Amino acid sequence: MKKILIFSLAYYPKHIGGAEVAIKEITDRIPSDEYEFHLICNRYDATLLKKERIGHVFVHRIGWVTTSPTMSDLRTFPLHINKILYQWYAFWFAKKLHKKEKFDGIWAMMAHATGVPAAKFKKTFPDVQYVLTLQEGDPPAHIEKKMRWFGKTFTNAFTRADRIQVISNFLGSWAVKQGFQGKPVLIPNAVTTSHFNQAYPPETLLEVRKELGVSSSDILLVTTSRLVNKNALDDVVRALVLLPTNVKFIIFGVGPEEQLLKDLIQKNKLMDRVFLKGEITHAVMPKYLKACDIFVRPSRSEGMGNSFVEAMAAGLPVIATQEGGIADFLFDSRRNPDTKTTGWAVDVNNPKQIAVAVQDIINNPDKVKEVTTHARAMAIEKYDWNLIATRMKKEIFDTLWSE
Repeated sequence: MKKILIFSLAYYPKHIGGAEVAIKEITDRIPSDEYEFHLICNRYDATLLKKERIGHVFVHRIGWVTTSPTMSDLRTFPLHINKILYQWYAFWFAKKLHKKEKFDGIWAMMAHATGVPAAKFKKTFPDVQYVLTLQEGDPPAHIEKKMRWFGKTFTNAFTRADRIQVISNFLGSWAVKQGFQGKPVLIPNAVTTSHFNQAYPPETLLEVRKELGVSSSDILLVTTSRLVNKNALDDVVRALVLLPTNVKFIIFGVGPEEQLLKDLIQKNKLMDRVFLKGEITHAVMPKYLKACDIFVRPSRSEGMGNSFVEAMAAGLPVIATQEGGIADFLFDSRRNPDTKTTGWAVDVNNPKQIAVAVQDIINNPDKVKEVTTHARAMAIEKYDWNLIATRMKKEIFDTLWSE
């Protein structure tokens, strides 16, 4: 059995995002008699144990805590300093844990988040194999600026890695630019496609619409997104001004731009057409998606974007930009004429194009049926967690010691 130590800023059961979901979905599917996983993350919440087992992972929590903090609390003092302290404390804690567990490998989730302590660990224990996963959603230039204070130590996160796994070709190019000498392995994130592809009785979907406060004749745009600048939800709000009044926008998510969105909605007198519904769990997300008509997120940057694939698996037409990793799976009939169409592509910062795409979807039901059929098939064939976990085991972990 091989032991692997994972570096991650957060983990279940609270304050998780796509990266943490990926860790759990992958480790849950890898045989526990072949690999034993440990993980070091920030604790944040005093109600969480300092050590426990979750699924196939032994979780070790460190850092400053308060009682039952929200996601917003993580961005304010004192919890926001955990991300900085993690760069040193996680390394120190890992050295101590290594003396007891004798790890065969380490796995760092995102270079900007955990690459620094992982690179330090690799320098101290060069015989331990080091895997770096790139899942960053922010533009590389923004990340490099943010990490400039770490200097070469940040670059070492790339150059000392034995394997780099990326979730998009876009991030693979960034790994090479940062000095990685090998060939990045492209293994995308995934979704549980059977969960999002499940069917619901029409009356269930009508009940969801009633709960959302809309009628059966309304055209519902929907997004499951953090309320941050990169997701460009403000452009969707601006696009509504150009669309018929029965086109409405349902937003599932929280984030620092909530007030900015509220102000924009108020300014454009769209209070009865845009609805901020907060977070929903993955358990109920499929029925809310299927109760809507069009998924939209015109991202200004994106590492990959699981939400798009979830919507495709649910059978919704998708409107998005082709920024970053989105270009790997969203193919537009005009921009990608040699590939089966899977969505509607728009330019960054272009509400008018969003409105045109919405109208095209409304006016062409036969085209929508063809595109969504292709998109759903692609999601099932290429982006299911069972497939991705198998690839991670065979193409990443198993190869670390085969050479």
